[in-house]
Amino acid sequence: MKNAAASAAMLLRSEDELGIDTTKIAIPSSSKDDCNIETKPLISRTSSYTNANSNSNRKQRRRRVVSETSLSAGSGQSDRRMGSAASDTFLITRLSFKLLRYLGVGYRWMLRFLALGCYAFLLIPGFIQVGYYYFYSNQIRRGIVYGDQPRNRLDLYLPENRNREMPVVAFVTGGAWIIGYKAWGCLLGQQLSERGIIVACIDYRNFPQGTIGDMIQDASQGISFVCNNIAAYGGDPNRIYLMGQSAGAHIASCALLQQAIKEAGEVKSTWSVSQVKAYFGLSGGYNLFNLVDHFHSRGLYRSIFLSIMEGEESLQRYSPEVMVQDPITKTAVSLLPPIVLFHGTADYSIPSDSSKSFAETLRSSGVQAECIMYEGKTHTDLFLQDPMRGGRDEMFEDLVGMIHAGNSESVAKDASEHLRRRRLVPEFMLKLARSVSPF
Repeated sequence: MKNAAASAAMLLRSEDELGIDTTKIAIPSSSKDDCNIETKPLISRTSSYTNANSNSNRKQRRRRVVSETSLSAGSGQSDRRMGSAASDTFLITRLSFKLLRYLGVGYRWMLRFLALGCYAFLLIPGFIQVGYYYFYSNQIRRGIVYGDQPRNRLDLYLPENRNREMPVVAFVTGGAWIIGYKAWGCLLGQQLSERGIIVACIDYRNFPQGTIGDMIQDASQGISFVCNNIAAYGGDPNRIYLMGQSAGAHIASCALLQQAIKEAGEVKSTWSVSQVKAYFGLSGGYNLFNLVDHFHSRGLYRSIFLSIMEGEESLQRYSPEVMVQDPITKTAVSLLPPIVLFHGTADYSIPSDSSKSFAETLRSSGVQAECIMYEGKTHTDLFLQDPMRGGRDEMFEDLVGMIHAGNSESVAKDASEHLRRRRLVPEFMLKLARSVSPF
């Protein structure tokens, strides 16, 4: 027993001490005392365990292993979704704080930020439902890579039944050129996909990660991906529509016009303006000269705005309304598809005159253009409050009607489909949100 005690007291020598890759254990020679030590199994067995019980236990263990494997697989999928949700939430929070940092948090912005908090709180029932759909719906293909930049991703919203080729909307979201994000188009993507329309929400670099030129380049690359790859997802390459909202409407219109200018100059490209059946602009601004002072008065200060637009000397280049009047672009303008502009008359973020003026300029330049105004609608009414209200949404129905024009089956279905749109937020909360909205 003394030898056994001495053996138990001996320690392992580390790899560093021995200078070799393995660890050795010194074992003493056996003695008579050691031989007298009874060897016992690690787990004691009692005489009451029969062979039948042993077989039964083995079967139960196998069932537990299978069950635990299934639970592990489900848990792994849930963990991946939770990780993705956490990542997107972090990005959204970071973008919000970035907006405050660049706009300056003075007295005016403290009030706006407070109003924004109240506005978001009142719409939280809708945001929760839309957020759940975004992170957990099987109808969304999130984060599809279309380029080599960090923000070169897009989300695809696919209709449940894709037994035929579907029309496609390539959508560029808004966000004051600073907090744009592809998830902002989730509500529109969900509701259009329910009408048999595929939606591609294109993400792009924001300021200060990039300036307007980078944003237009990213959007153009995203449009190219949609034009060249959407057939693999059940989309009709002959029915692709381009759409943008707010700052996204400006970026998308610039991308479309710049592509037309390239084609007029016979510059090779990966997509063509002829692949876009129509352009839809929602609450957009198209003449930056007329918007600089307006944005400054609302908190998007002149110095910041000019930095986004690459200096005052670049305002003309990035003002579609000004560019289409330039005689040099006459050939390019003739290549543009039909253009439809939607705007609310009570929009104080970007005045409705912006769309009116652009439509008139396009028509005078020979482009088929239309401007549809919605009386009393604000910047967010058309894009958030009205869709969350459920039932019939005038702007949405106009949009779907234009996309489905010529398809009698889809038009007949649309006639009653709006009756099934459910409400996401109570009416009193929508009205309160509208009254406190900082937009």
